[in-house]
Amino acid sequence: MAKIFCIANQKGGVGKTTTTVNLAAGLVQVGQRVLMVDLDPQGNATMGSGVDKRKLAMTVYDVLLEAASIVDARVHSEKSGYDVLGANRELSGAEIELVALERREKRLKQALAKVDKDYDFILIDCPPSLSMLTLNGLCAAHGVIVPMQCEYFALEGVTDLVNTIKQVHANLNKDLQIIGLLRVMFDPRITLQQQVSEQLKGHFGDKVFNTVIPRNVRLAEAPSYGLPGVIFDPSSKGAQAFVAFAQEMVGRIL
Repeated sequence: MAKIFCIANQKGGVGKTTTTVNLAAGLVQVGQRVLMVDLDPQGNATMGSGVDKRKLAMTVYDVLLEAASIVDARVHSEKSGYDVLGANRELSGAEIELVALERREKRLKQALAKVDKDYDFILIDCPPSLSMLTLNGLCAAHGVIVPMQCEYFALEGVTDLVNTIKQVHANLNKDLQIIGLLRVMFDPRITLQQQVSEQLKGHFGDKVFNTVIPRNVRLAEAPSYGLPGVIFDPSSKGAQAFVAFAQEMVGRIL
């Protein structure tokens, strides 16, 4: 049985995609079998995994509309070491098309059930808005990993997300819980970030992961080469932090 996690935050620009692809690559490095599902029509997680979204014959769009299975649509990223269920611009149309369909919020869950023996972890990169796509991710997942910057407005975003998760848990997915909050783009020299970090630990306790991802230029450069930072520059502080995070995840979950 695969452990299925959404990487979600309703605030944009907090490093969701960076977290998804680097955690996936980190988990592969510690011996796990991983599927990365890109639920964002921008397709950044697909491209950042070394897969060209423009050349995909089938994507998560076809899976959600039940025109293809995950076995048909997934591709293996040789560069990154994990399987990818990719996305491209087509996916933006799924929002409208799903509205009229039955079981619209549980289509991803049903599709993933057929491949969950193939993987140890399935990671879902969610778009920043609370949309039908995000809802499919939350209904399919056992838990949510929340990447966040240690800034004031980030705390507001987490409060909104926690409320959303409670609603989905109550009405659609009894398994759903917050697995943990991951502090990303962290700069210990900034006093405010240290203060927010302490507030997070005080409020959420052991739901805050011990691993902290530092602000790191190599992680930012990696997507332009179509690689996770963990593969692009394994010796960088950011890459090493994500491998440590993968080890922490395995320790917590398995």
